Amino acid sequence: MKRIESAALLVRSVAYGEADLIVTFFTETDGKVSAAVRGARRSTKRFGGALEPIHELFVSLDDKGKELCVLKEARIVRAREGIVTDLDLMDAAGRALRWVRHLCPARTPERSAWESLRALLDVLDAHFPPLQHLAVFGLGLLADVGYAIDLERCVRCGKACPEGRPAFLDAAGGGLVCMTCGGARRTIRASLRTLALRAQAREPGLVMTPAQANELIAIIEDAMSAHADFDPHSAK
Repeated sequence: MKRIESAALLVRSVAYGEADLIVTFFTETDGKVSAAVRGARRSTKRFGGALEPIHELFVSLDDKGKELCVLKEARIVRAREGIVTDLDLMDAAGRALRWVRHLCPARTPERSAWESLRALLDVLDAHFPPLQHLAVFGLGLLADVGYAIDLERCVRCGKACPEGRPAFLDAAGGGLVCMTCGGARRTIRASLRTLALRAQAREPGLVMTPAQANELIAIIEDAMSAHADFDPHSAK
């Protein structure tokens, strides 16, 4: 039997049976891991209210090689009280956790995604603009797990798109599509394409409007829907 001990974030909690929970953690060491929590709904004393999203946890899990581990310990090691006081911040944090839950494969360490998610939650906890940082995180997350959107060349023929030009974009197909290859339904403006490239590079000091951030988030979620069991219009 393996013992997993790691920093973690709770990305899902589902009631099971009369008193149990099935929880999913995104862990620093082992990636996404699901576990059974016996009697969690009957008493909160055992884990002291630690099974909450957004706050960073330390978890200890018994892994017997089955689909579900067994949660032995969970405690909060980094509370993010700043996020839980603001609905917009909570929405952005919840969206990021949902993206990770859908996009990251089970039991696969994703250290870059872990560090990016932790950094995003810390920024939100400090009450920085949520949409801008969520957009930057989303573009980075796609790259971290191997689904980066190509914003510089046609994904079908490889032809480069001139700098400072608008382009057709098929986010679900992986990136730009030139006119010769049939184009795409979505067009990305030159200014937004430049902004997205800077966001992909995680350029420090980047500033964008809420409208620009929302456009990028729509592109990100289009891409995610093609690579994971993800519905942008569902809260699940």
